[in-house]
Amino acid sequence: MGPRSGSGFFVSRAAALLLAGLAAALLLALAVLAALYGRCARGAPSELGRCGVPDAGKPNATPEPEAVTATPDARRPSGPWDGLRLPPGLVPLHYELELWPRLRPDELNPPALRFSGRVNITVRCAQATARLLLHSLLLGCDGAEVRGPLSPPGAGDAAAGGRVPVDKVWLAEDTQYLVLELGEALQPGSLYELQLSFSGPVYQDAREGLFVNLYTDQGERRALIASQMEPTFARNVFPCFDEPALKATFNITIIHHPSYVALSNMPKLGQSEKDVNGSKWTVTTFHTTPRMPTYLATFVICDYGHVSRTERGKEIRIWARKDAIANGNADFALNISGPIFSFLEDLFNISYPLPKTDIIALPTFDSRAMENWGLIIFDESLLLLKPDDELTEQKTVISQIVSHEIGHQWFGNLVTMSWWNNIWLNEGFATHFEFEVINYFNPKLPGNEVFFSNVLHDVLRKDHSMVPRAVSMKVENFTEINELFDIFTYNKGASLVRMLSSFLNENLFISALKSYLRSFSFSNAKQDDLWRHFQMAIDDQSKIVLPATVKSIMDSWTYQSGFPVITLNVSTGLMKQEPFHLGKVKNQTLLTHNDTWIVPILWMKNGATQSLVWLDKSSKLFPDMQVSNSDHDWVILNLNMTGYYRVNYDKLGWEKLIQQLENDHKAIPVVHRMQMIDDAFSLSQNNYIEIETALDLTKYLAEEDEIIVWHTVLVNLLPSNFVSDVGNYYDTYTLLKKYLLKRLTSIWNHYSTIIRENVAALRDDYLALISLNELIGSVCFLGLEDCLQLSREFFKNWMDNPENEIPNPIKTEILCYGIALGSDKEWDFLLNIYANSTNEEERIQLASAMSCSKDPRILIRYMEYAITTNSFNFKETNIIEFVAAVDVGRYIAKDFLVNNWQAVIERYGMQSLDTLMDLIGRTITTDAQVMELQQFFSPMLEEHQRPAAHAKLQAIKNKNLENKNRNARIAAWLQKNT
Repeated sequence: MGPRSGSGFFVSRAAALLLAGLAAALLLALAVLAALYGRCARGAPSELGRCGVPDAGKPNATPEPEAVTATPDARRPSGPWDGLRLPPGLVPLHYELELWPRLRPDELNPPALRFSGRVNITVRCAQATARLLLHSLLLGCDGAEVRGPLSPPGAGDAAAGGRVPVDKVWLAEDTQYLVLELGEALQPGSLYELQLSFSGPVYQDAREGLFVNLYTDQGERRALIASQMEPTFARNVFPCFDEPALKATFNITIIHHPSYVALSNMPKLGQSEKDVNGSKWTVTTFHTTPRMPTYLATFVICDYGHVSRTERGKEIRIWARKDAIANGNADFALNISGPIFSFLEDLFNISYPLPKTDIIALPTFDSRAMENWGLIIFDESLLLLKPDDELTEQKTVISQIVSHEIGHQWFGNLVTMSWWNNIWLNEGFATHFEFEVINYFNPKLPGNEVFFSNVLHDVLRKDHSMVPRAVSMKVENFTEINELFDIFTYNKGASLVRMLSSFLNENLFISALKSYLRSFSFSNAKQDDLWRHFQMAIDDQSKIVLPATVKSIMDSWTYQSGFPVITLNVSTGLMKQEPFHLGKVKNQTLLTHNDTWIVPILWMKNGATQSLVWLDKSSKLFPDMQVSNSDHDWVILNLNMTGYYRVNYDKLGWEKLIQQLENDHKAIPVVHRMQMIDDAFSLSQNNYIEIETALDLTKYLAEEDEIIVWHTVLVNLLPSNFVSDVGNYYDTYTLLKKYLLKRLTSIWNHYSTIIRENVAALRDDYLALISLNELIGSVCFLGLEDCLQLSREFFKNWMDNPENEIPNPIKTEILCYGIALGSDKEWDFLLNIYANSTNEEERIQLASAMSCSKDPRILIRYMEYAITTNSFNFKETNIIEFVAAVDVGRYIAKDFLVNNWQAVIERYGMQSLDTLMDLIGRTITTDAQVMELQQFFSPMLEEHQRPAAHAKLQAIKNKNLENKNRNARIAAWLQKNT
């Protein structure tokens, strides 16, 4: 799947649980009907269907074999159905799958859209068994037969053979199994065919299994159906062996309304028409797929347009709403996709094995993007680009995500991890190569700075050794499988791949990957398989010598949570490592870590790159890292930030770097100016160094002209909790305002002039495009009148003429300050824009901006509007949270909650209270205030929830006290240095 947003990617399963209840009731009704009508007699083999009764709703309905009703069995004995993993008795070889969703263009939003289907699965029996387990979730099993033993391939009719009696079919709902109990055991080594017919729901709110998208195109309301199978949602669509190692080939047939086109993994093989009770339906069949896991099977039924091109003889088509195609919005994605395929083919020397690739833009896709073999699915906001939208970082975003999904065609599709605990082999490598691709096609793009900004910065802030989440970890239930798709799998996984590449040379790194991909093509691998191929590459040469095996080195990173802090004493050259802890306590003995990391140390001295060294124990002496008393003698560890760790220095080491910044900051590369500032503020926040050391690094900033460095400074010095709570730190704010504005003058004047005179000049400056919102937001927050006036100008020009659109790189902050500085007129204007917008991302941006008002009356009106209308219908737009997040809004939201908490909970769910506690409680510093808020929230909580709420409020209080003390020290330092 594509890189994930901070909000996560899997929707709450509440809807699925509701459907589970409905399905159980339906199954009970079917059981009653079965009892009334009696069991069907076993008859001659024929197509699967309901219990021996022709279904007039199916094309070519014929008498069908007995269907043993699958019923939930709450009183089942213990057995293989109690485990997470399938028993090893059967190996799937091939699926013949037919799906028939009942979507019609004249019934776009039926209350219960459903689909039916049939699947014949050829399996090889590995162990004698009279119980067959497949995965199935929320599906009705309408028919089940087992045929065989089959003749082996090439021995005549492969379907020849008898029938194995099916005595009972039942559901182990909690472990998501369909269980077939047979009248006789299957024979080891023989082939069988499982014939199943089924039906299930097309989801409307969830984005798992088969789901429907409603949208507007060419002025008409339309609908499409698409699928999302990863990680374990194929079982929501058809009974299957839904584990990544159980690869098989697929022949797929889709029955659909003639006005729609059907897409799947492979090119269309044929098409025919069926008449069902006077209704015409189209039957589309597709060529046989390569061996692949069930999670890569995919289907789309839509009324879309497309553009196409041919790359090395293979067709690439971009599908989207017809309006978007006509407007050229798919052209950019089309133009970059082919060259990306070619680049990766050449890099790995392995051709893309499918004959075509379809790439489709859905109006809404919660998973953002999905790498299905031959049919890659995107949320349209991450694939489509307006041809005239020159001033946007969206080109780079689209390039990255398209590169990520195409990278999966090798890492994940061609070679698949054996089990979900190694999903990072898919996502970490796909994330790594998305940056390799964009760096190749954009050689002027500063790759190290981009990787830090987009990947490394966030994961370092969220990863620490007390969180029990390693990159590779044991998975014990379905929830844990879903939770693996997080920042650690993607960002930490990519960071570890990048670190591996950095201590090897590029040729060796790629050579090992080629060997790995060739060896496991169309198969599965574990991370040990990958390390073995890297070790083979190491053993075949003598230039690169490692302190341990590749497996030992990388296992120290993949099996441990967190990362180390590397501390260098430049007076002695002594280097040590320790686990990074949040809020480290001096001389702590309670927080322990059993293992060390094997750490590659790339470093520079006085601006010159030095030879790689290794820290493979808790401490080690490196005499070459000692510095002299010279003003220009300094050391920086972690060259280009390729290592996954933070760096600390002794007092002299920091003083040398601070001195160099003040003497000649350009001697230190941009990425290391970012690194020092980010490391220092993080280390000071967690008690490794004093806050004054981090602040001393900012003294030189009047000379800093790199906006990406300023971005790093501002997110550390003006974090969101400080910005939203300035009232409690007004003295610190006043001093910080004076200190920063003096240093910001030069870079502000540079960019504000460009923004006013020729903003298009920034079209190719990616680092500026991702930093401008932070710059404008910070400078306006600090009260610079020129920034406030710029916000007024852009907002007024937009109100006067909607064609004067606010440039995307500054839009978020301009909208916010336009509302903050405006009145009802500006607020009503934005509300009207919101009401007429169909773009989810834009609506979230507008909803957030409307909470920036300083007028309590407007904010109260806003919250009332939010809970009484259906306009704010996206899960991300919790308006009460938006209002509570701003300084003036915290008190207003608290009062509003008192009188409307039940309506708020009905609207946004109980989980919103957890966030509101953080927001409303961000000023509490005493036990009395904790008790006050405890009493405030108690009526909204169940009895069993109150102790946890009290503990949370105590933790907030303690954190606030730490921030209060920290801000007092910042104020004292500013007093001396302003």
